[in-house]
Amino acid sequence: MKEENIEAVEKYLNALRTKDLSLAPLADELKFEDSVAGKGSGAENFRAFLSGFLPAINAVKVIEHICEDDWVVTHWEVGTVFGIIPILEKFRTRDGKIVEAIGYFDPIPILGS
Repeated sequence: MKEENIEAVEKYLNALRTKDLSLAPLADELKFEDSVAGKGSGAENFRAFLSGFLPAINAVKVIEHICEDDWVVTHWEVGTVFGIIPILEKFRTRDGKIVEAIGYFDPIPILGS
């Protein structure tokens, strides 16, 4: 089960890397939150939010995954036109799909000071 949960997160990150959000295994009932998006729900709403950032993404690098039960916490970096942004993201998975994603990062490089 641990490998399946990490695989779901890796597929999501690969979707960002390849700029093809159809590859992200997001559950329809997904709940998401971060310092730019705020709180939201629904896979299509999350994809719509992420699609606005795809042109700015140059690289995705996984630093570490920590997995316990249905949860995967991933420390990763996204290389962007704004610079490298370190992200800690907490995912909850079920049946090979992400049902919750909560991202923690400093939004100043994206939003400005």
